[in-house]
Amino acid sequence: MDSVGSGWRSEEETHVVLSPQSLSLFGEGISLVFSRWTALQMAVENAWGGRDSRHKSEELTSTILTWFSQSKGSLYIDDLENMLEENMLSLFNTEIDDGSIEEVAEELMIMHEDFLKGNFESIEKLRRSGPVISSVAQSKQIGNHDSEDESSDDEVSEMIVDEPKVSEMVAESPKPEQVPDEDGWSTVTSKRNKGKKCR
Repeated sequence: MDSVGSGWRSEEETHVVLSPQSLSLFGEGISLVFSRWTALQMAVENAWGGRDSRHKSEELTSTILTWFSQSKGSLYIDDLENMLEENMLSLFNTEIDDGSIEEVAEELMIMHEDFLKGNFESIEKLRRSGPVISSVAQSKQIGNHDSEDESSDDEVSEMIVDEPKVSEMVAESPKPEQVPDEDGWSTVTSKRNKGKKCR
């Protein structure tokens, strides 16, 4: 009976534990997922965890990798979500309510399952798509450009305010003098007759 029990346990361990090569790849996968996690990247970029925020994000990667590699028995997504939530709070003093923790946890669980089956497509996709860090930086740059755009918009609007002078000039263009005839009537010329003449 012991042999059956130990056989079952070792079978479960092979199900849970990745090979050293797969584990190394999985670590890269976690880093890639985290590099695309906007909430985490904002925390790092804005140093919400202090000066060593970048180091703390690496620490979070290794904590999650350790959880996946050293857990005995089954892995539950709820445990992973709780761990991500607790680490974001303790490392970056950040509470995340946008649903991204659940998305990240799900992505990591799926990737882990794929790796156990020898399927590494998920990491290939992540490598191709690249990190979100650049988009966080771009959003900052866009924010900076917005303020510049506002000033240029003000200039444009000032220009638009000055613009009506053209129409005033048109309105103020000299009109042919209307000289009343002997009876006191003035002749009004029709605009329709002006312009190109057709034969």
